[in-house]
Amino acid sequence: MKLISFARRDGNDARAGLWLDGELVLDLAAAAHATGERADLSSIVEILRGGAAAITAVRRLLGEAPAQALLPAREVALLAPLPRPVRNIYCVGRNYLDHVKEGYQATGKDVELPEVPQFFTKATHAVNAPDGDVRLDPRVTRRFDYEVELAVIIGASGRDIPKERAFDHVYGYAVANDFTARDLQRRHQQWFKGKSLDTTFPFGPWIVDREEIGDPSNLELSLTVNGEERQRVTVDRMIFDIPTLIASLSAGLTLEAGDIISTGTPAGVGFAMDPPRYLKGGDVVVSTIDRIGSLRNRIVEV
Repeated sequence: MKLISFARRDGNDARAGLWLDGELVLDLAAAAHATGERADLSSIVEILRGGAAAITAVRRLLGEAPAQALLPAREVALLAPLPRPVRNIYCVGRNYLDHVKEGYQATGKDVELPEVPQFFTKATHAVNAPDGDVRLDPRVTRRFDYEVELAVIIGASGRDIPKERAFDHVYGYAVANDFTARDLQRRHQQWFKGKSLDTTFPFGPWIVDREEIGDPSNLELSLTVNGEERQRVTVDRMIFDIPTLIASLSAGLTLEAGDIISTGTPAGVGFAMDPPRYLKGGDVVVSTIDRIGSLRNRIVEV
C-alpha cells in the first residue's frame, strides 16, 4: 500500500491518497465521503494519528475504491508524503562504515567509528516534493552535496521503546535525500544550518507500509547525478540498525506518529571524491530505493 499526498493540477489543496497502479490515484477523503466512512483521512498525519482504525479504513476503501474517488494519475502532482511535518526531521549522521571512512580519508584523519548514533535535525521548511527543484544559492553555499537515505516513518507514538518492539512503532518507509551545504557545516561547526536550507529534503514519492517491505535490511539504496552512479549500498551495511536507532532516539524522548527518521547515507558523496565534485545548477539527481521508488530532483541556481 502506497500512501501519498497530492494536489490536483487544477487546485492547490493537499490531500491524502493511495497510489494504485501508476495510472490511478484514490482520493481518500472523497472515498470516505462517498462510503460514509467516519475516520479522518484528510492527511497522512491524521491517518497515522488515527492508528489501527484509520489504517483499517484505508484498506477497506482500497478494496471498495468508489469510482467517483478515482483520479487519473496524470491529473495530480505528488507532494512530499508529509508536506508539513509536525516537527523537525530526525536525521542520523555517519551511519554507514564506508561513508565514515571516506569522510576521514578526505580530511586526512584517522578513522574513529561512532559509539552511539549521532542525531541531528533538519528544519521542516527543508521538505520538498519527490520531483521538486532544489534551490542552490551560490551566495549561501558553493559546496552543495547529495545524500540518498532511507526514511523511516513513525506510525505509533512511544517513549523508551525497546529494540525488540521498535518495528511496532514504524508505519513504513520512503526515499529521502539529505542535500547538504558542506561549507556551512564546517563554518558553523554543526550540522543543522548546512542541512536545513529550504527545499533540501525531498522525500517520497510515497510511504510504503512495513508489511509490504518486510525486512528493510535487504533494501538497496542508489543515487545518480546526470545519469552517473555515485552511491549504491544495502541497508544492512548500517552501523546502527533501525531498531537501535529507534531505541536510542526514543530513550526519554517521545516519538510521535508522523515523525520522520532519515537513517544516514552511504559512501560516494561529492565532498569525499578526489577532487571533490559538488552539485551545480542544472544537475539532475535521482535517488532510488528498490521496492519503494525514486526521487528525481533538478538543482536550480537562484
